[in-house]
Amino acid sequence: MSVIVTAFDQGELVAEAVESVLRQTLVPDVVIVVDDGSTDDKSVEVVERLRRDARVQVLRQSNRGVSAARNAGIAAAETDLVAVLDGDDRLAPTFLERTVAVLQSDPGAVAASSWLRAHGVIDAVVQPGGGSVVDFLHRNACPAAAVVRRDAWRACGGYDEGMRSGFEDWDFFLSLVGDGGHVTVVREPLIEYRNAPASANVRSMDSRLELYGRLVDKHRAVFERHLREVLLALEARAMDAARRWEDLVAADRTLPVGEVTYGDGGMAAAVRIAIRRG
Repeated sequence: MSVIVTAFDQGELVAEAVESVLRQTLVPDVVIVVDDGSTDDKSVEVVERLRRDARVQVLRQSNRGVSAARNAGIAAAETDLVAVLDGDDRLAPTFLERTVAVLQSDPGAVAASSWLRAHGVIDAVVQPGGGSVVDFLHRNACPAAAVVRRDAWRACGGYDEGMRSGFEDWDFFLSLVGDGGHVTVVREPLIEYRNAPASANVRSMDSRLELYGRLVDKHRAVFERHLREVLLALEARAMDAARRWEDLVAADRTLPVGEVTYGDGGMAAAVRIAIRRG
């Protein structure tokens, strides 16, 4: 199998990402680093140093975005299975062993990943669930770092290189499972995910509604086919968030209730808060 590590002005973090791949208990056939037009001198130096490692292939291209970098790396791979890893993240030693075993034992799985151990601004274990297309309609259910069947990548058209503002991973997984199959997530934190205030994931949340609207437009047929399921899933998430807010405000009298909204359960929540506060 091949591992694609994408890089853009990430300095020594890319070397750490590659080292985590080379330490895998299941050793990949090749590690392909795709440098997406790094301009930082230190980052270019790190990529050139990696080029001298016989275990690593390096591709350099003009800056075209992470989707184009992933596609270029996967296209250059010659194995049935490919893993993708962002240059600022790392893999626990058993990531490939555990995820490849899933794909070998389950022909219906088109990709496999794991839970994440987030570090940086927050330290937490994040537990995406994977699943079939219905599970991906109301939120992304798989980390970007994943092992994918190369034939499935080809069949769905790969990563959309026009998506450079975020949600390219979510879009890819929707394409991957839109016509069947599923993504399996190993229930262990085998991805070391770096989070920072300026990360692409955090920035994309500022445009979440716009980006989600693009996904709905692009995958409209799938959303229409599963309209009831996606609406109920979104409502369930909203209800869960509202319950968490209600518990927090009821327990702390210094927190304002805020506007009492109508038609979305807001008025009933305000009544329950008042009763709980006595």
